[in-house]
Amino acid sequence: MKSELVKPIHLARRAVVYIRQSTTHQVVTNQESLRLQYALRQRAIELGWHEAGIDVIDADLGISGASAAQRSGFKELVGRVGLNEVGLILSIDVTRLARNCSDWYPLLDICGLHGCLIADRDGVYDPGSANGRLLLGLKGTISELELHTIRSRLTAGLLAKAERGELALTLPIGLVRDPSGVVVKDPNLEVQERLELLFETFLKLRTIAKVMREFNDRGLELPRRDRHGDLHWARATTAAVAAILKNPAYAGAFVYGRTRLRKPSEGRLPTKAPKPIEQWRIIVKDRYPPYIAWQSYEKIRGIVSDNRAEYMRNKTRGAPREGELLLQGIAWCGRCGHKMYARYKRRAEYVCNHLRSHQGLPACQYIRAPRVDAAVAQAFLTALAPAEIDALSCARRAQQQTYKAIRSNAEQQLERRRYEAALAERQFNRVDPRQPARRRRARAPLGGGSEGGSSGRGDPGPFKVSPGYRSDHLWQQGAERQSRPPLRPSA
Repeated sequence: MKSELVKPIHLARRAVVYIRQSTTHQVVTNQESLRLQYALRQRAIELGWHEAGIDVIDADLGISGASAAQRSGFKELVGRVGLNEVGLILSIDVTRLARNCSDWYPLLDICGLHGCLIADRDGVYDPGSANGRLLLGLKGTISELELHTIRSRLTAGLLAKAERGELALTLPIGLVRDPSGVVVKDPNLEVQERLELLFETFLKLRTIAKVMREFNDRGLELPRRDRHGDLHWARATTAAVAAILKNPAYAGAFVYGRTRLRKPSEGRLPTKAPKPIEQWRIIVKDRYPPYIAWQSYEKIRGIVSDNRAEYMRNKTRGAPREGELLLQGIAWCGRCGHKMYARYKRRAEYVCNHLRSHQGLPACQYIRAPRVDAAVAQAFLTALAPAEIDALSCARRAQQQTYKAIRSNAEQQLERRRYEAALAERQFNRVDPRQPARRRRARAPLGGGSEGGSSGRGDPGPFKVSPGYRSDHLWQQGAERQSRPPLRPSA
């Protein structure tokens, strides 16, 4: 079916079929829509184009039309229109081209300037004519409003579910959903005890880096999830420790809206930035089985925030550093109000050097540390004297409990590794190329030959391998090691 708008000048250029679906899920599941879009080549042939003069742009499959920033196919289309290469743009619906008026109207302008037609399943339009621009403009405005309406409905339903704490977010390691959808602790006791030990260790050492070093020095690994969601154990890192400590799910709370999208630079995807706890959108406490109390979680967040060495912006004290001075990180100048630094170069002293380093002014003051530290230590011991014995006994009990927890975790880890080694040994022996002959000799009937052969041995039966393991790989390893003695001597 031809259109009166199609002229020889249009047929002299190329027809471009633009194909897009908004999400990868639609690309996989909505195959009929994909077939209809690719079938637009036949529509271009009916309008007068030859098969060789039709191009297909499908680089934007799985990308939303709300913005043209990440759509390389749309940018290619606009560029080719500007080079006078395109006479017709075909799409199953004009909303496939753009769902944002800031992208839609510039496309109409450039198509009208170069005499390029736009067609969908309803008809052919000329953006250079008043009627064509009016119809295309209305369709673009309606498509943008439709996107806003759909997004508002979906967001309203999502927020309603989140306010009840029923939104199924991805759970951190240590929490799983049972078949009925209820969140429970991971039944693996080693995972539970390792997470509990992590929180106890942080409350004792009070810095993420020290917790990481403590776990690695003792050879204790952290439970992690791989990209398939399966449990595996890995060496502790500061990022892994921080992610566990800062996750409110371990305090039993369902939280929605912990992050915000940071405006991306040109050519990059938007990134997520964490929000302060006061700006979290929805918090539903006592929704998950907790590993720590909510008060302990708030205390941990306060310690982590206080350890950040951003003195002037956040007024934090910073993490305790090595050195003999007692007030490092917590001494402030009484004259200018800035933080004082500990210096050990010539003699131990507290220095207010902020004005000198930032404004070129003379240093505010220098205070010798011994007299200040002596007064602080005396005041501390005076306040502590009545409860000194009780504090010492409490500290010893806490130290013994920590030692027992570390020893228990190390024993569980050793038991798991022994089990994995024994399992690997059994699996290797089952695919050892010398093992089938031994099994055939063991299964041979005591009274002579079998009915189906002259060897006098019984049928060894089908060779079975545990599910989830590649028998061909292990068989090749066994064949390469025929000259070596088996891992387990046969009886």
